[in-house]
Amino acid sequence: MFRNDYSEGACPAILEELTRTNFMRTRGYGDDPFCSRAQDLIRAHIGNDAADVHFFVGGTQTNLTALSAFLRPHEGIISPDTGHIQLHETGAIEATGHAIITVANHDGKLAADQIAPIIKNHMPIHMTKPRLVYISNSTEYGTVYTKEELYAISQVCKQHNLLLYLDGARLGVALTCDSNDLTIADICNCVDAFYFGGTKNGALFGEALVILNENLKSDFQYFIKQRGALLAKGRLLGIQFATLFSDNLFYDLAYHANATAKRLSESIVDLNFKLLTPTQTNQIFVIVSTAQYQKLLSMPEFDFEVWEPHPDGLVIRFVTSWATPDENIDRLLAALAQIQTI
Repeated sequence: MFRNDYSEGACPAILEELTRTNFMRTRGYGDDPFCSRAQDLIRAHIGNDAADVHFFVGGTQTNLTALSAFLRPHEGIISPDTGHIQLHETGAIEATGHAIITVANHDGKLAADQIAPIIKNHMPIHMTKPRLVYISNSTEYGTVYTKEELYAISQVCKQHNLLLYLDGARLGVALTCDSNDLTIADICNCVDAFYFGGTKNGALFGEALVILNENLKSDFQYFIKQRGALLAKGRLLGIQFATLFSDNLFYDLAYHANATAKRLSESIVDLNFKLLTPTQTNQIFVIVSTAQYQKLLSMPEFDFEVWEPHPDGLVIRFVTSWATPDENIDRLLAALAQIQTI
């Protein structure tokens, strides 16, 4: 428990709908009424009937397909050095021939004023041409972009003819956290494409890519098929997203993940542990000594990530999910209380 937010299977509502529709026969590859309904629900939710909506199994697959399709061979991507495409996708983007141009992150975020220097330092013809800015919300550190930050990034992108792409693997928790001041309308006003992450927010699997820029829509399904991402049983994705975007379920699940993380984070601070960065969403980064880490590691009921080294020992990450029960929070806090003075 607490290693990630996709350890559980799926929320009951999705499993019930998959069971209810199990023996219905439909056409394949997303050409079915379930996918059509999910696409309509997402378009209605974002208030854009012209948006293209495509379903994928996972986040890396989504990023790989979209970013390689949006770029010409000589074009590259500006990303925070902690971006998922940079650290956790096994060079998938680079394998398609596109360079990732990194900038130093600020609590996982990229700042608008970091973009122009990269454009200025670009040597035409001889260097990869920056064409797209990649950001995540929430970030790899669980932080969120403010409205002011996102609009500033968008403005710089427009000034320099750059595309702006938002990785939304954890968009649900970003939009439901206490410190968020963004709306989905703000995101649609600022970015060229983004996705709603289902894998980390109650689905068995799945991400819903939303393409807003008209120039990026043409022939996109060919790219999906070419990348092996066009699921024959596409209805399985449609059913899940139609369920998530009915009755506010997508946000209700994310809210639970944030609420349990807030309780856990505040209690961890009360136990005199230090955090690497303030907790905004469902990821909590705790600084522990080597001895504390070893003791916690000996407790097999708890699972967590070692995030990075720290002068005081290590940073470990706890993640809550849509399904985290209060009793699991209580058990972890009791364990942390035991190691507090080690």
